[in-house]
Amino acid sequence: MVDLDAINLEELASSLADQTDYDHRWLIDPQSGEIVLWTSDTGVDGENPVDIDELDHLVLIDPLPSYVWYQDMVDFAQRISDRRAGERLSRALQGRGAFRRFGNELHQRHPDLVPVWRAFSDSRAMVRAVRWLADEGLVVDDDAQRFWRDNPEAQLP
Repeated sequence: MVDLDAINLEELASSLADQTDYDHRWLIDPQSGEIVLWTSDTGVDGENPVDIDELDHLVLIDPLPSYVWYQDMVDFAQRISDRRAGERLSRALQGRGAFRRFGNELHQRHPDLVPVWRAFSDSRAMVRAVRWLADEGLVVDDDAQRFWRDNPEAQLP
């Protein structure tokens, strides 16, 4: 098992959110906690192509489904105390392109909420990262429990 403090949780959270494609994948070394990027062209060292199946000493980080991250936007829009901003953000989430529209609405019409959104979404992403590590058996459950206790969800105005 890896010491939770040895893992870059921001990088892991970003890896879990990476919805791009299968030409590159993120993996974690279960011994050191190092997160590495594999690409079909350059492997993990940036020079030597290697089949991802040959990297059995590393754990593949499958991205979480986009609806998980979408729900963060829904919850944010519903929970902020500025009812008007919440309604506008909720409307931005309707239909295709919701992630882009939400970001545009937030940055263009409610820039004061950008740091609040970042704190909210980042705190949730970190909790998910630690949950993923615990589910994969890569960290001690007590360490994960301590993290969750010490890092509550960001409060919304």
